Amino acid sequence: MGGLRFGVNMEKFAVKRGLIKQLGTSGLTQLGAKHFDDVVASAEGGFTASKGILTHVEAKYDGEGALVVDSQQMRGVDLEALLSEDGGRETAMASRTAWSSFLDEATGYSPKQRSDKAKVEGKKLSKAKSSIRMALKMIDMSKSISDETIVKVHELIAEIEEKIEQKNAARAQSLGEKLGKLVES
Repeated sequence: MGGLRFGVNMEKFAVKRGLIKQLGTSGLTQLGAKHFDDVVASAEGGFTASKGILTHVEAKYDGEGALVVDSQQMRGVDLEALLSEDGGRETAMASRTAWSSFLDEATGYSPKQRSDKAKVEGKKLSKAKSSIRMALKMIDMSKSISDETIVKVHELIAEIEEKIEQKNAARAQSLGEKLGKLVES
C-alpha cells in the first residue's frame, strides 16, 4: 500500500504533549483497530479503516505532532437506506461513538478541549490572513516601500499562505507578525 492520501475532508487535531511518544510507533493503528473495522496499517504509522456510516477513515500523526484525519461518511440515499434498515440507527450511533472515542484517545483531549484548541488555531489563522491584507494595503498606500521590500513581502505572503493551507496556524501567525514588522520598517 502506498502512502496515505489526504483530501478534502482532512481535519487536523492538536495532540496532548507526550501522547504520541507514550503510544509508540504502532499505537495509532492499535487505537484504530480498537474503534474501527477493516483496519490496514500504513508504513507511516497511520492506518485506513471504516465503521458503519464512516465509509473511509485515514489517520496519522504528522511531523508537527498533530493528528491528521481524512474521513468520508455516507450521505444521501445510502445514508437514508442504512437508517431505514433494522438496526440502522444503532449502526449510525455506534459509528459516531467510535469516532468520538477514537479522537478522545488519539488526541488525549475531550471534545470540549478539542473545540477550544480548534478555536485558538482558528484565531491564529485569522490573524495570519489579516496580516496579509494589512501588508498588501500598506504596500498599496505607501510611496516609500522599496521594490526589494515589496518582493520580500510577496515571498513572505506565499510562505504564510502555504502554512495556512497546511493548517500550521502557529507558524502562519509568527510569519504574519514578521510580515507586519517588514512593512512597518
